[in-house]
Amino acid sequence: MSKSDSIFKTLTEKPWEKGQVEIDNQHKGQTLYLSKYKLGLRTIMVVSTIIFSLFVVVYSDRMLVHDWRSMPEPWLLWLNTAILVLSSLFFHFTKLASEKNQNEKVKNGLYFIGFLGYSFLIGQLLVWYQFMNLGYYATTNPANAFFYLFTTLHGLHLIGGLYFWGRTTSRFLKADSKIKDIQHSIELCAIYWHFLLAVWVVLFGLMLFT
Repeated sequence: MSKSDSIFKTLTEKPWEKGQVEIDNQHKGQTLYLSKYKLGLRTIMVVSTIIFSLFVVVYSDRMLVHDWRSMPEPWLLWLNTAILVLSSLFFHFTKLASEKNQNEKVKNGLYFIGFLGYSFLIGQLLVWYQFMNLGYYATTNPANAFFYLFTTLHGLHLIGGLYFWGRTTSRFLKADSKIKDIQHSIELCAIYWHFLLAVWVVLFGLMLFT
């Protein structure tokens, strides 16, 4: 290398980039790996919010037509709402316990969350059974159809949440799994669970007050 080339290389070097490269290499892609899942969750939540918002707009317009007949308010829907609120609270506490490496609390919290999640789904099916026995079928009235549509969409989203809850719980129960390895998974599940609660509160409130 000639002297002029050496001088040019020295002048064009960016020493701060070397330090940044060393810092980036220490992460081994973990920062990108974690943000990828959080970005995916946010995308799912945004898409789901748009879908539910569109149905809410259609619901609001359709209820103004003269053939709209409101459905009764079974007490079981209030109980199911309380169950979902409780499960969301327990997910928050379980997330905090995972950050403090409290394995026993995390295990009990995950078990109880699963129990509450399945209880909510069973409770929704019981509401369906109750309405059908009273003659409130989806084809009877537009209000009935929207009720079954809303509860079905929300139930499918909750089933998806239970799937990832099951995967997270399974990883935690493995002998070779450490609590720090699934802290991020618990955090993502908790965020999604809070989202499901917010969606249900909006849907339930809309059906209740209209």
